[in-house]
Amino acid sequence: MGYNTEKRPQTVRKCDIPMKKLLALFLVLTAIFAAFSLTACPAQEPQPEEGVTVRIGGLKGPTSMGLVKIMEDDANGASDMNYEFTVAGNDASVLTTALLKGDLDMIAIPANLAATLYNNSQGKIRVLAVNTLGVLHIAAKGVEITSVEDLRGKTILAMNQGTVTEYTLRYLLTQNGINPDTDVTIEWKNGSEAQTEVIAALKTSESAVAMLPQPALTVAMNQVQGLTDVIDFNDEWAKLENAPKLLTGVLVARTEFVEQYPGAVATFLREYKASADYVNENTDEAATLIEKHGIFAAAVAKKALPDCSIVCISGADMKTAMVPYLTMIFEQNAAAVGGKMPDDTFYYGA
Repeated sequence: MGYNTEKRPQTVRKCDIPMKKLLALFLVLTAIFAAFSLTACPAQEPQPEEGVTVRIGGLKGPTSMGLVKIMEDDANGASDMNYEFTVAGNDASVLTTALLKGDLDMIAIPANLAATLYNNSQGKIRVLAVNTLGVLHIAAKGVEITSVEDLRGKTILAMNQGTVTEYTLRYLLTQNGINPDTDVTIEWKNGSEAQTEVIAALKTSESAVAMLPQPALTVAMNQVQGLTDVIDFNDEWAKLENAPKLLTGVLVARTEFVEQYPGAVATFLREYKASADYVNENTDEAATLIEKHGIFAAAVAKKALPDCSIVCISGADMKTAMVPYLTMIFEQNAAAVGGKMPDDTFYYGA
């Protein structure tokens, strides 16, 4: 039997070039579709985990005042998550103890206390947002004060030694050429009754000077005849060269909570920002809610709100604001931020 030696047509080779072109076209179209998909469908924000209730604690002041729209929405079933709120007095230690025990998930506290808590707990908390900027004022009764220089030689009644209050005052005095240890006398009132004690001292004095945060300043001016607001720290801070952004309070959360429930944290921060904006833009309505939720009387809140510097600054902007401010405190007293500057892990989402 013989073999057919006639060459067969090379049909397979005829398809090589068209297939390569088709593959190249397919890859180009795939890339275009992928790029379009990324543009048309941005990454979705994490959704809150089912069944999570966020337990939040705050003090009776601007930090809790900025939360009232969330409080109201939660009470009405209009919030995107479930919340439980605890409004303490003026003693932050009650909140920090509850947080570390796991009885609260988030708390609003002074900025330097947050750094101390982070360092002393070996990273068991994260800072989520700056919630108040400058709230401090100098008030005077029976004595003329028109500038920081006029504080020289005076006794200043003040609240909450060891917090941002003290280090902000010391920095402002120093930057104006006044030694806070020798050129003035600072009489500190601490604990849950600090505000009451300062107001009582102002009432019984013929002439006195006090440093008070809002809304404690408004309360004092309502109760002490002749007391006037003479220095706004925000105005004086703006005159300083190379000063850090003036901060007061932040909101922190348990590390365990933010790692377990990132969707709940993202949802909360969105609702918190909306609440802070609402409070700043709707003074009358916000004042009513502030009284309703047991923080301050509406009349006091209405007067104080414009000076309460309520914000919600998170992520990279939060870190940018906090690092220089904490550095300013660290340079005065390292122990006031827990002995060292907190590392980058401290700043959630930054």
